[in-house]
Amino acid sequence: MSIVSEFKAFAMKGNVVDMAVGIIIGAAFGKIVTSFVGDVIMPPIGLLIGGVDFTDLAITLKAAEGDLPAVVLSYGKFIQTILDFIIVAFAIFMGVKAINKLKREEAAAPEAPPAPTKEQELLGEIRDLLKAQQAKD
Repeated sequence: MSIVSEFKAFAMKGNVVDMAVGIIIGAAFGKIVTSFVGDVIMPPIGLLIGGVDFTDLAITLKAAEGDLPAVVLSYGKFIQTILDFIIVAFAIFMGVKAINKLKREEAAAPEAPPAPTKEQELLGEIRDLLKAQQAKD
């Protein structure tokens, strides 16, 4: 088997394709959540705490000198990233919880017994005839 055919077999396995789709959707979902947090959640929180924008919170460790930029500890961006993570984790938790609930409901639903086969029907008829014959004796 050539390397190309081995790679094709590996890349086309269901798990690899599913994982790739999950990563792409996860990246897009991350952008949505980042925008939601930065554009919807954080402005009211900043307003409540006096108009502070978390992403602007920083400590200057060393001022800029000439062509050298300032050395800044941007802890506000870190706070923003933590809030993004918490919201993403909560959204994923709620999604997994909903999926698990659907699986439990699906598992709890009783399945209808399968219809008897022709062979089973004939055996049932034979059994009934034998019982009737034994009752006559």
